[in-house]
Amino acid sequence: MDEKFSFMEGACLNKPPLFYGMNYELWCIRMKFFVNSIDKKIWNVITNSYLMPISETVSFKREHLDCVAMNTIVFSLDSNELLKVSICNSAKEMWNILEEWQENPRSDFMDKEESSTDSISSKNKLEVCLMT
Repeated sequence: MDEKFSFMEGACLNKPPLFYGMNYELWCIRMKFFVNSIDKKIWNVITNSYLMPISETVSFKREHLDCVAMNTIVFSLDSNELLKVSICNSAKEMWNILEEWQENPRSDFMDKEESSTDSISSKNKLEVCLMT
């Protein structure tokens, strides 16, 4: 595939840019603009995680923002990339894992992921299925 045209979903404003393991830096730039266009608070959740809840209402809103952020990331990944983040519990964790894979694709990180994959509960698997 010609790298000039590596983002097939680029013409649609309603879909996140697809990341299929190549051109990570360009994908990050496009994701930043895409997510910020939805809500700047969602980008903040992805890059800074969310703070401990102050009240139940604030807690619910922050959890909702994290769910929206996770959903946006999930729908921007092809199946190979999705498997790398399917065990994550937050958007920040997903973002960090994708970044780590780009910096060290064959590091100790893979061993950590493989061992944690064995411990995924059926509830987490159901949540991942519902997100996709």
